[in-house]
Amino acid sequence: MKTNDWKERLGVIYSTNPDFRYETGEAVETATVAKAQQRLRIALDRRHRGGKTVTLISGFSGTDADLMALGKMLRIKCGAGGAAKEGNIIVQGDFRQKVLDILLNEGYSGSRII
Repeated sequence: MKTNDWKERLGVIYSTNPDFRYETGEAVETATVAKAQQRLRIALDRRHRGGKTVTLISGFSGTDADLMALGKMLRIKCGAGGAAKEGNIIVQGDFRQKVLDILLNEGYSGSRII
């Protein structure tokens, strides 16, 4: 079944150029950088969390699927909850050293605690 997306394109000026491609405005995901080249920063964070501490892993560059997979692996190995979004991984609790050890064992050699 064909999807009608004409409502999303209101106000668009059409071209008679046969090579014209309509741009939907969707962002193109960048490819995931190799593990050894990732510069992940591990920090303890309490801001805007009701006084609860979380381990914040930032600096991941790659696809959302790879970010989610790394976040899930870290949460499982730490035995804690958390989330992965917007290039950051949040693990509930203070697991800075454990997360660093896990990342180094997985090949993320550029990881460091700040």
